[in-house]
Amino acid sequence: MTNMENRKAPWDAVAFFEKLTARNKLCVEKGFKCVEVSGMEGMEDAIKAMQNTKNFVIVTENAAGLTELDNTPHHSKLRTVFIAMRHKEDDMKARHRCMDIIREVFRQFCSVIIQENVRLQEENIQYIDPVIRLQEVSKYLIPGTAIMMFELGVNTFIDLSYNEDEWITVQNS
Repeated sequence: MTNMENRKAPWDAVAFFEKLTARNKLCVEKGFKCVEVSGMEGMEDAIKAMQNTKNFVIVTENAAGLTELDNTPHHSKLRTVFIAMRHKEDDMKARHRCMDIIREVFRQFCSVIIQENVRLQEENIQYIDPVIRLQEVSKYLIPGTAIMMFELGVNTFIDLSYNEDEWITVQNS
């Protein structure tokens, strides 16, 4: 079996967060809607959609990634998730209440991400980077919107062993 045939299907972050949002009691109570955007450029579509829905979980699969060549070679691809809540513009108390809800949604999501990481490792030879980078976004980015973003690095082990059958033999002349 070649490396191409041996690859596992990539983790579907969008489907995961859609299910997570639909199953989470706090998200349902607060009317969160999960949407997928195409890279950071697609955020404009999400902002337009905010006119109809106040609270969002926005999932984007970034093109960014990395390959590590260490003792356990793997490829890492970033998934960025935004949790956003609309509130009355220039109302800092409302913003703080929204940020408290967003932080709690994030905490609850992490409790399931831990379980998902175990499943990925057991079934797909993939794992989620144990460091989840997060940032609370400035109130000035989208006025009247509280936003937290976090990035998940989803890693897939890769076989980097040399296989002579993959190379053309060059003869010295």
